[in-house]
Amino acid sequence: MEEKWWFKDWFNSPYYHLLYANRDESEAAAFIAALIQLLKPNAGAKMLDVGCGRGRHSRQLAALGYEVTGIDVAPENIRFANQFATPHLHFEIHDMRQLYAARSMDFVFNFFTSFGYFNSLQDHKSALRMMATTLRKNGVLILDYVNDQVAIQQLVKKETKVIRQVQFTIERWFDETHLYKRIEVADPRKEVALSHTEKVARFTNQKLWSLLNQQGLTIKTIWGDYQLNPFVNNQSPRMIFHAMREN
Repeated sequence: MEEKWWFKDWFNSPYYHLLYANRDESEAAAFIAALIQLLKPNAGAKMLDVGCGRGRHSRQLAALGYEVTGIDVAPENIRFANQFATPHLHFEIHDMRQLYAARSMDFVFNFFTSFGYFNSLQDHKSALRMMATTLRKNGVLILDYVNDQVAIQQLVKKETKVIRQVQFTIERWFDETHLYKRIEVADPRKEVALSHTEKVARFTNQKLWSLLNQQGLTIKTIWGDYQLNPFVNNQSPRMIFHAMREN
């Protein structure tokens, strides 16, 4: 059970947020700004941030004047995010494999590989179905996923980081179906020793294209990075799908 639901425990952990605290807020803000400039949402457009974490992208979207809901499976993330809630920004605990408010959103966003965590293809299809069915006619899905080919090329097999006296030993590997990252946590102040293994499914751009098509979505383009440059299979770090529900 622990392996199957690894993301629930790990995403709730304070050590997860300590390890990833240095994620580039300015890059995230620039990415949102570039997307909004290109997508040109109507004023007051309704948006869903799937796998919102602590809500950094949701907050940026709401600050631009949109009606934003962030959903995440980790209760601690939602508890933290709720301190930023406003009449135009809401957060809810929700598993992305479960249907959510059909035909209610103009835009659905899934940022920073907040997908691909599951063991079965059916679970992944269920998550994509939720995203697709939440969209209104002509609604847009932006799905931001790691390009495993480049991730493997640049793989750092083992490294150690010390952050605020907490030691993180990180090992990375892959097999035919997943990318893996084992994180061993040693906190001498609390005599804590933990181990969590992240894993994310390996999808080619053709496979994700097909899975999105199966949910009735039309692919408009694929960008390869947060500057929205065109996707190049063996060079781009990201696969950012721009898809539309046309019916």
